[in-house]
Amino acid sequence: MASSSRWRSLKRFVFSVLSRNGVAVYSRFPIFGALRASVAVIRNNQLILVIERSDGRGLSLPGGFTHPWETPEQTVLRETVEETGLHVNQSTFMFEYKTTLDVPCVITVFQLEASGELRDSWEGSPRWLPLAEIQPRLLPSQRQIIDRLLPAQNC
Repeated sequence: MASSSRWRSLKRFVFSVLSRNGVAVYSRFPIFGALRASVAVIRNNQLILVIERSDGRGLSLPGGFTHPWETPEQTVLRETVEETGLHVNQSTFMFEYKTTLDVPCVITVFQLEASGELRDSWEGSPRWLPLAEIQPRLLPSQRQIIDRLLPAQNC
């Protein structure tokens, strides 16, 4: 048990180092141009599922960078399972946008319906939070998503 805990801690540390350094370098030297990423909006009544990131950068929606052989939808399905442990029942395309706030990136946003038990990953811990708590702590590149959700939430 202690060995698996140390292994989990080591993986989280490695993620933290790679994430922080990757953002610092790629934001200044985007040698491959804009990256592609997909993220999920998963709701539970008035709550949204977010990841409390292991790298200390705050919150993010489940998702990540697209592999060259993946579609945006394949990315969001893979990343959701990896980061949350949930099984995706349905995905619906919402919108896509470009940002340079963390690194140059095109982000595709999907609304997902998912089921199962949440579990931590090396990238962070999934949490259900209200929009008001998410907004100030969300990665800058993803705040536009929450801004678009707020008017719909108030209806």
